Amino acid sequence: MKLKSMTSVITKSALVLAATASLSAVAGTMAPSKEVAPQVVPEESGALFDTVGATLEVGYDTRTYYRGLWFADNSVWTGLSLSLPLTEQLSLGLGALYSSTVDTTAGNGAPFGSGDFDYSELDLTTSLNYDAGFATFGLVYTHYEFFDGFSGTNGGVLNGTGEGNVSGADEVGITVAAAAGPVNVYAGYYYDFRIGGSYAEVGADLPIEVTSWLSLVPAVKTGYANDYYTSGVVAGAASGGFTHVVPSLSAPIKLTKSATLTPYIAYNISLDARHTLNAQDSEIFGGVKLSVSF
Repeated sequence: MKLKSMTSVITKSALVLAATASLSAVAGTMAPSKEVAPQVVPEESGALFDTVGATLEVGYDTRTYYRGLWFADNSVWTGLSLSLPLTEQLSLGLGALYSSTVDTTAGNGAPFGSGDFDYSELDLTTSLNYDAGFATFGLVYTHYEFFDGFSGTNGGVLNGTGEGNVSGADEVGITVAAAAGPVNVYAGYYYDFRIGGSYAEVGADLPIEVTSWLSLVPAVKTGYANDYYTSGVVAGAASGGFTHVVPSLSAPIKLTKSATLTPYIAYNISLDARHTLNAQDSEIFGGVKLSVSF
């Protein structure tokens, strides 16, 4: 009788322990843990794409210098660019830019005459860009349309002969851009089918973050022309050579997540291929642009 009672007690004790362990396990799984953060489910944007890959820009320049050559004063411009990914490394770029002078007075001596002139231009660009990791390579095609002639040549400001007597041009180029530590380095080579001339340039910039919304970007660029809008425009102009050196300083200001305002100041230094063509051999100019990405 005692043995039976002892067996019964042991059996009941085992059942109680098992039930207690089971309840403890269930309670442990149900109790919140301080070590595990709650999972956050990201909200869906409700759109097919997060961004379109486009950038809209508007700007103003006190002087328009392009590849070291002066075109006009007080220019306003609008540009739209679009980047379309084709693969993880290859993308297609499309762009359009329209520029027009508000007020340009040519009265600074040879090779320019006196009086005002109109100048407006449309550039249409398409490109293929390949990101190789260590550098990005591009193949670029651009059509230039000069509605008032090349740098106002239709108005008789320049002689309007030779390379200055064009109303449009087509160009193909190859580009490369890479980062050398904190410095961005870029280079390009371009061939103009309209005049049979070529142009090469190299440049670099160094972005310096001042605050979370303000940066300073010192930069420098130089170019070399080979019968590229140098000869036949004015008497005595060189057929080729180094065009210019342009040190500059810009200050991108991040207004919102997608909008950036960038004022800049630059100093154009004319070299052999531009001495007789520019109204000022060397001068300070500047401007500002607003960029919005979407």
